[in-house]
Amino acid sequence: MKITYFKGKEPNFGDELNPWLWPKLIPGFFDDDENTVFIGIGSILGEKNYGMNVKKVVFGAGFVPEYHNRPRISRPDWNVYFVRGPRTAKMLGLPDGLGLGDPAILLRTIRKPLPRAAARTISFMPHWESMRRGNWVAACRLAGINLVDPRLPVETVLHELENSTMVIAEAMHGAIAADALRIPWVPLLPLNRIHRGKWLDWAGALGMKLHWCRLWPSSLEEARLSVLRKPIAGSPLAGLLCKGLTHAAAHRLARLARVAPQLSADREMNRVTDAMLGKIALLQRDFR
Repeated sequence: MKITYFKGKEPNFGDELNPWLWPKLIPGFFDDDENTVFIGIGSILGEKNYGMNVKKVVFGAGFVPEYHNRPRISRPDWNVYFVRGPRTAKMLGLPDGLGLGDPAILLRTIRKPLPRAAARTISFMPHWESMRRGNWVAACRLAGINLVDPRLPVETVLHELENSTMVIAEAMHGAIAADALRIPWVPLLPLNRIHRGKWLDWAGALGMKLHWCRLWPSSLEEARLSVLRKPIAGSPLAGLLCKGLTHAAAHRLARLARVAPQLSADREMNRVTDAMLGKIALLQRDFR
């Protein structure tokens, strides 16, 4: 069975958790046999993503209709253990109970939370696309906020999160990892609207209501994506406006650092963790 996950032009923490996490949770289980693919963390459920003659093992992935065609999971080549949340389960016609949660939650079984007294900083983790489009290095420096770049290696990102008193997260897996490690977090509406439904999917599995906060764009490209209606990059005011956007984004980050963060309930986290570990045991029995 081969682990499969999204590989973009740049690495991304949520996707890169797959080759980092699964061999630790199920050592010796995976190989490079492409006849059976393991579909774990990420919005990677799609009809055209995998061949007809390939056995598909779904273990927590999500479905986003804007990304992919709806998979016909009733066919015998699909084996669904659970999906990311109730939204994915509903869209795919699965029982509610299979909308178990995002498997990145299982970080907590191999990575023990540090004492909160050891944490020293407030961190901001943008979506990896925002790192490419935005000016967040400068904005975080102006705001006095620690920037966690989701394109860095998994171990580096986890170290940065673990040393945070609070995580301001546009990156969903920044919030998921923080929640799993019991680090308070603030959810930000992603600047790209297409990413917002994924948050609701994961949060719904834990019975959470997200207390969204808005993130302000830090660059002209982000402003075009979320606010502006026409390009202004060639305008004489572009440089001045870009600088103003970065300062405004820094001011917003400084305010977000004073927002009351949230966490999922311990009982829900324990319930979902135990259920996922049960699914791992079932997977091992099925493919022994």
